[in-house]
Amino acid sequence: MLDIHYLRLLSDRYPDIESAAAEMINLLTISGMPKGTEYFFSDLHGEHEAFIHQLKSASGVIKTHIDELFFRTMTERDRLTLADIIYSPEHILKEKSREPDFDEWFKITVSALIEVCRDFAGKCTISRVRKKAPENFAYIIDEFLHFNGANKDSHFERMINAILHAGVAEQFITGLCEMIRNLSVDRLHIIGDIFDRGPRADLIIKELMHFHDTDIQWGNHDIVWMGAASGNLTCIANVIRVGISYNNFDCLEDGYGINLRPLSMFASEAYKNDECRNFMPHILDESKYDRVSIELAAKMHKAIAVIQFKLEGQLYKRHPEYEMDDRDLLSKINFEKGTVTVDNKEYILNDTLLPTVDPSSPLELTFEEQELMNTLAASFMHSETLQKHIRFLYEKGSMFYICNGNLLYHGCIPMTADGEFSPVSFGAGSMCGKEYLEYINEAVRKAYFTSKEVNSKNSDFFWYLWCGKKSPLFGKSKLAAFERAFIDDKSTHKEEMNDYYRLVEKKEICEKILKEFGVSGDAHIINGHVPVKAGENPVKGEGLLFMIDGGISKAYQPKTGIGGYTFIYSSRYMAFAKHSPEEWKNNREMPVIYEVERLNERMLVENTDRGAEIREKIRELEALLNAYRSGQIKERR
Repeated sequence: MLDIHYLRLLSDRYPDIESAAAEMINLLTISGMPKGTEYFFSDLHGEHEAFIHQLKSASGVIKTHIDELFFRTMTERDRLTLADIIYSPEHILKEKSREPDFDEWFKITVSALIEVCRDFAGKCTISRVRKKAPENFAYIIDEFLHFNGANKDSHFERMINAILHAGVAEQFITGLCEMIRNLSVDRLHIIGDIFDRGPRADLIIKELMHFHDTDIQWGNHDIVWMGAASGNLTCIANVIRVGISYNNFDCLEDGYGINLRPLSMFASEAYKNDECRNFMPHILDESKYDRVSIELAAKMHKAIAVIQFKLEGQLYKRHPEYEMDDRDLLSKINFEKGTVTVDNKEYILNDTLLPTVDPSSPLELTFEEQELMNTLAASFMHSETLQKHIRFLYEKGSMFYICNGNLLYHGCIPMTADGEFSPVSFGAGSMCGKEYLEYINEAVRKAYFTSKEVNSKNSDFFWYLWCGKKSPLFGKSKLAAFERAFIDDKSTHKEEMNDYYRLVEKKEICEKILKEFGVSGDAHIINGHVPVKAGENPVKGEGLLFMIDGGISKAYQPKTGIGGYTFIYSSRYMAFAKHSPEEWKNNREMPVIYEVERLNERMLVENTDRGAEIREKIRELEALLNAYRSGQIKERR
């Protein structure tokens, strides 16, 4: 029995029997509709052009619908052109609007677009379709989609002529294409790692902020940026180091307004006699806005790397509970011999030019380094765009998420070799599994929202999550940045994966994880973080776990051989879309979509999380109707 006070509050929204009954009918109608299609992306790593293309094309699903609709009436070339229009109408319209036969082209194109729109709208209520329509053209699109009178053809022709006469043909097509794209992707899941490597993570977040229904599971590259935005100096040094190492000045400087000139001036002076050969950046993308010479970038890279290694060592000493003192490698250098001790073994350094490191106090920043870091910290903390984007990550993000029977997380659930959840303790008692991830959720929110001082002790936890041995976002034995920079012996570069990645090949381990998180029934785990190579099966645990990082990042494509995966969950099937590396440059190159699971029967909204919410709402409305009919609450007409 619902509380009468709650029902009175509900009556403010539904003041009489008619309005309450109408809403209940609407909800029952929605419950019987097919579930909307969910799209899952992972490890975007700043590849904004590839991601935005995949999103706008619904990872090839829009083209699949076009083929099914027009296989007999259009050539393959015409079907591809229609798909291009839906993805990027502005580019096509710019060319077509100047041609003399534009009016005829417009009539043919609008008719085809309406058919595509009607196809996607068939899974939605009329009310939901109207909400997706561009505001200025909602009425006329409604007419196109639902009018079915005897004079249908002449009615449509009059409407098309009216659009042309009014001079809004280009705007109409643009709005209609956006509506089709919105109808094709009902919900968007980002399984971590928006940042680093690629050129414009900021443009990806900008796109996500305009999407109608998005959730994000944080990745290790996201969490270190969240730490940098909170003022943690170690995280700040790291995101700059990674950015410079991939020649990624556009995101830092143009995207977020981070002023790197103080670093370039410091590096030019401190390392003026050093070629910094081990610190040459990877050139995946040319910087468009702020071109920096390779020689200067290498000096900047080395300067910020040395600062990072100093700050790391300081952090490990502040936090013995992290058990990461073995990663303080600057303190393990023998400056007289030119060697460093890693895992109790001595290695020759390939670079001993460390002019800012005092052998007697290797972790101490010089005065100039400290001033530089204070300047950079101010730049991060006062960047309005960065802080806005990080708050969006908090608003939409979490360590894990359960949606429609699927458990989503980026990295791993740390496990021991024998398949038990690995326990951790940070002064809050021993914890593991779901409890550990819930602890992280709370800790990182506290670190960002309650402490805005530079390098606060709370914000140090972001660093552990970035590279700690038992971090569920990292999932490796160590981050070998120092070894890769200063030791030639590649055996020291190896980062051992957590036992989780071996164990999830087994069905019983995946079942154990799902049970830990309270997920039952036809449940699955959807996981990112580790790139799946071409030829490797992304389906693990006998169909219970889908590893969806396929290498959208150019840095991984030489290893993976593909351009990333999109995981698709419609009302009828679960599928992978396998992308090619150059697909976004050439719309003629389509992803390969293959099903991994066909549902026994079409999934309706009533079988989803939204369906559970609707059932509760219907229960409340029924109680309100009973209260009206029994006279407990008076109707207000």
